[in-house]
Amino acid sequence: MEPYLLFSNKTRSIIFNMQVKAVQRMLDFDYLCGRETPSVAGLVNPGSSGTHKAHWGTGEILIPIYPNIEEALKGNSDVDTMVNFASFRSSYASTKEALEHKNIRVVAVIAEGIPERKARELSHLAKKLGKIIIGPATVGAIGAGAFKVGNSGGTLDNIQNQKLYRRGSIGLVTKSGGLLNEMFNIICHNTDGIFEGVAIGGDKYPGSSLIDHLLRYEQNPKIKMMVALGELGGDEEYRVVAAMKKGLLTKPLVFWVMGTCSKVFPEGAQFGHAGAKAGVATETADAKNKALKKAGAIVPDSFDTLGDEIARTFIKLRDEGKIVPVQEPESLPVIPMDYADAIKRGVIRKPTSFISQVADDRGDEVSYAGYPISEIVHSGGKLGDVIGLLWFGRKFPKWASEFIELAIMIVADHGPAVSGAHNAIIASRAGKDLVSCLASGLLTIGPRFGGAIDGCAKHMKNGYYKGLEPRAFVKDMKAQNIKIPGIGHRVKSLENPDGRVTLMIEYARNNFPKTDILDYALGVQDVTTQKKSNLILNVDGTIGVLMVDMLTNVGFFSKEEVDRIVELGYLNGIFVLGRSIGLIGHALDQKRLNQRLYRHPWEDILYMVERKE
Repeated sequence: MEPYLLFSNKTRSIIFNMQVKAVQRMLDFDYLCGRETPSVAGLVNPGSSGTHKAHWGTGEILIPIYPNIEEALKGNSDVDTMVNFASFRSSYASTKEALEHKNIRVVAVIAEGIPERKARELSHLAKKLGKIIIGPATVGAIGAGAFKVGNSGGTLDNIQNQKLYRRGSIGLVTKSGGLLNEMFNIICHNTDGIFEGVAIGGDKYPGSSLIDHLLRYEQNPKIKMMVALGELGGDEEYRVVAAMKKGLLTKPLVFWVMGTCSKVFPEGAQFGHAGAKAGVATETADAKNKALKKAGAIVPDSFDTLGDEIARTFIKLRDEGKIVPVQEPESLPVIPMDYADAIKRGVIRKPTSFISQVADDRGDEVSYAGYPISEIVHSGGKLGDVIGLLWFGRKFPKWASEFIELAIMIVADHGPAVSGAHNAIIASRAGKDLVSCLASGLLTIGPRFGGAIDGCAKHMKNGYYKGLEPRAFVKDMKAQNIKIPGIGHRVKSLENPDGRVTLMIEYARNNFPKTDILDYALGVQDVTTQKKSNLILNVDGTIGVLMVDMLTNVGFFSKEEVDRIVELGYLNGIFVLGRSIGLIGHALDQKRLNQRLYRHPWEDILYMVERKE
């Protein structure tokens, strides 16, 4: 590539630090310009590796992620540019490493605030090695139709409006990064557009200067005129004056030095950039503009007339046949708008994939059914309140929330011999992790273990609302050959009542407004215990019927809604949630005891294996 060119449509780069939005903007620019290959060859994310998925037009590509600059350049011999998004603390080391690599020709340093001594060292090293630094404290640069640094040029709309997707005839260099896009806009509307534009950065000691880039533009036969934007402070502009006097700059140069208003402020006032401070009379904007005009530069009367002078100069060159205006391409590639941007602008709509009526995590804090978690905690909310909000989408009264907590405590465990605990124990002794042990136990919950809560609630509720007397209900269930869920216990009986059932019934009698379904279930118990005294309303059944009573009496569920809750399996969730506490306890207990792998004893197995001829 010619030494006077900063970038070509073959320029390939590595990006230091994971600036994925900037990377996507670079790739969109590439695609719009019709590049055959992406300009980003890889990302350097110190200490990490992998791939980053990005859009390439309407498709997607994978960009390698490297742990360091050396690895990135080893894998990409065609890379000659690095865009450095490192912080001001680490920019020096990473920029120096890149400059010292034989393949790297250009480094753009985005960070501002690099210590002046370090910045001067980098500038000296670049000049010694014949390389170019853009920055520090720069928004970057653009080679129109070829390559852009990071976020230079702004959005894709800006790129298209300013015709930066193809080469123009103008070379631009500016100290101000904030005015780079504005200058692109002014030049686009008054000429055939930019060939190349560079913001050198506002620090006191930029890696490359105004004159460095103007001398390159002078050598570039495709750049017919130049535009520069300086500012008060320092002597950069006088180096341009000296070059013009020596005949080193012969192309038309439209130049404006910003800061002419400084004369109304106290001497030595600081204007934004580190270098924008006039210490002596020669550093003022007025003095610089006067010297540039005297040397032959085209200097407008003010920034407001800068566009007019650019237009006049361009038209003169065109009329003299020195500029043949660039022809627009017949069409440009279509780059779809990013989905997130489209949503933000409100230009598309898409059916959502999920609905959540119980939780929202989009704000400063998560909310449960519309209640921020901080409000729940500060108002004295407990586990029962959270279950009410997340499961049922309602804030239950205190008596209902406390019953939910009571039910969870009661079903939390029933010893190591039941199927769920047994499975969790076996899994734990096999060395499985806690989640696997819990899942092993939970998978046993069903019709024979824990599932009676839903079943009892359903059948007792239906019997009550149908107006069946308890004896008729028992007879009807027998006719259907259905064992009544929630009735019966292997050990407990009328003579040996279950203390857990007694606790819940006492709580309900003292706190529930009404207990119609419980009373109905106890009537059914009166019938079933006439046959056997252990055919009592057990824990599962008691929870089931009291949950129906609770939902009916909180005041905001209709009968149909209660029916739906039972059908969906909400009530069995109480057993699942509560028993998880016990299953975790058993699994951790085995790990704490360091129990060996379990093997069932032979004497406890009836072997009936026979050879069949």
